[in-house]
Amino acid sequence: MVVVERLTGNATTNFGAPDLALSRDTKPIDPTELQRFQMVLKACWRTLDTAVQAATGQALSKGPRGGGRDLMKLIQHVWDVDASYLTSLGGKLKPSDEDQLSQALVHIRQAILTTLVAVARSEVPARGPRGGVRWTPRYFVRRLSWHELDHAWEIEDRAE
Repeated sequence: MVVVERLTGNATTNFGAPDLALSRDTKPIDPTELQRFQMVLKACWRTLDTAVQAATGQALSKGPRGGGRDLMKLIQHVWDVDASYLTSLGGKLKPSDEDQLSQALVHIRQAILTTLVAVARSEVPARGPRGGVRWTPRYFVRRLSWHELDHAWEIEDRAE
């Protein structure tokens, strides 16, 4: 492994989550890299879906103080974070009439892939309408992948 950059972390990185973009994250995305990003996200989603499917109908163990989300609340949390991250990338989730969480996940994942393509093609401005800096595709994929896998592994660990 080659270290290409070092950053001083913060409370989020101390927790173990990627919270800082690297300087190289601003480089343009070529079609091959975009395809690789899409494959990475789809693999993370398959991993999460597999963990959810295996844990369906099972209770998830509680933490040492009795806490922890049940499976449906955990899936809802993943959807909520996906929606938030999508906004950080510059995407918008179009309203849908999805009444099942599994279908809502399919809907948001498609929005993520569509937005990722648009950002890679420079069709989405790097700044939001209020001037906020949006996430770069590289940082977005790294952060979203971490979140999806973190919860997939949590489900695997907690399924009884």
